[in-house]
Amino acid sequence: MGEVKEMLSGVFAPVATPFQDDEVFYKGLSENIEKMNESGLKGYFVLGTNGEYKSLSVVERLEVLKTVAAHRKKDKVFMAGTGMESTKETIEMTRRAVDIGAQMVSLLMPHFFAKRIDDDVLVRYITEVADNSPVPVLIYNNPSVAAGVTVSPEVVRRVSSHPNVVGMKDSSKGNYKGYLEAAGEGFYVLAGSAGFFFELLQDGGIGGVLSLANVFPDVCAKLYTLFIEKKTEEAAALSERIVGLNKVVSGMSGVASVKAAMDLAGFHGGEPRRPISGVTAQQREELKKELLERGFLR
Repeated sequence: MGEVKEMLSGVFAPVATPFQDDEVFYKGLSENIEKMNESGLKGYFVLGTNGEYKSLSVVERLEVLKTVAAHRKKDKVFMAGTGMESTKETIEMTRRAVDIGAQMVSLLMPHFFAKRIDDDVLVRYITEVADNSPVPVLIYNNPSVAAGVTVSPEVVRRVSSHPNVVGMKDSSKGNYKGYLEAAGEGFYVLAGSAGFFFELLQDGGIGGVLSLANVFPDVCAKLYTLFIEKKTEEAAALSERIVGLNKVVSGMSGVASVKAAMDLAGFHGGEPRRPISGVTAQQREELKKELLERGFLR
């Protein structure tokens, strides 16, 4: 499990999917990855919320994975989001992602029949996928995009003993301490938001999958490095700046403002896929002003 811990220790970018004329802009994606390769990121989480994976066809999802696989540096960990509504489809998608090169997979919980999904259903789903996955499996807890379906500490307690269930990305509010307490040995918790990344590290988490890492990967990676180097005061000061920045970027309008900030920082962000709207011209100017005033743009 030491190898798994090392692979998860650090900051991941939940890779955004750029579009042009509502079609996946694969060249832009490849250029984003090549630029992020030069950063201090641990790796890439592909096909997550910031990747708008629910707005992609299966064919597009596979092509996005192939694009990242072809352009990532081999020292960057490659994690794929493979959660589908059925266990069968999730296992199939997991195997296809692994064939493309994914080293780990992350499962957003099924939620279409949210009223029928309880702890037993989630435990069975996670366990059956893990039994059939060729690579380690992580849980992705994000009730805000999963019809309110929330992984309970009891689910973590029950699945964390599975040898192929190695951790979770938690994007919920106020729940991570319960997961840390419930986790068995060899089960690691990563923050799904820059808003509580530093606190999670202090409490025993080992990494983060941060939307802000799509925009300022080195800034996010520096916070982790300062923490590891026990430069607590510097880390706390940088965390405070990052939390404020995250409220401006992600807090403005979610993936739309993250992508707008990416454009301002020299990445290919673009518009979200329709029907989701991008930021307005006024919002873009406000965002640029905030980034300049906070010292994150020159």
